[in-house]
Amino acid sequence: MRETPVTIPCGPLTLEGVLRLPNGDGPFPTVVLCHPHPQHGGSMDNNVVAAMAAALDRQIIATLRFNFRGVGGSQGQFASGVGEQEDVKAALDFLTSQEKVDKGALGLAGYSWGAGVAAAEAAKDSRVKALAAVSYPLTFGEGNLLADYDRPKLFLTGDKDEQFSPVAKFRNFVAELSEPKESAVISGADHFWAGQEDKMSKRVADFFDETFFNLEDCCD
Repeated sequence: MRETPVTIPCGPLTLEGVLRLPNGDGPFPTVVLCHPHPQHGGSMDNNVVAAMAAALDRQIIATLRFNFRGVGGSQGQFASGVGEQEDVKAALDFLTSQEKVDKGALGLAGYSWGAGVAAAEAAKDSRVKALAAVSYPLTFGEGNLLADYDRPKLFLTGDKDEQFSPVAKFRNFVAELSEPKESAVISGADHFWAGQEDKMSKRVADFFDETFFNLEDCCD
């Protein structure tokens, strides 16, 4: 696995990121990873984001982690989730310029607030072939952004996440989603996933591995 610091153009801003490519010629399926809330310490080095990147590595799937505007070396300032959707779009734009990235096999994964931003972009960007949302905040945005999203999607929560993604509301939310969809409640996990990163990240990596393998069947 080769890890390379990258600079992502985003309108007048630049964002810092890390592109991890498997060894070999490619092109490789690639997942953009979206970190949790910038105003609560979220960054691309978050434990959940790092665990997902490592698990995807093991499935020979490339990843792009990046800092949203105003975080770390990324320019700009917090934009209430709206400007951050432009950041996700810029990350996808960047990947389309990379010769070892399979432009027809791009996914989005997000954790907590970052899952909400990823979902909002996935709902309107046809380049996104699959979405994984970990601890999706059920209060994000207005209504169910993904009620009509007909591409593969995975939602995970912990049975101890009572504040942001409580089990009963989580199950009701997932029930409203169109197929194809997967979901799971992980026993013993709270919103921060301490000690449960491996279980969570393996589920995410397996989801993308299966989705990309069967891409022609689900995502024209």
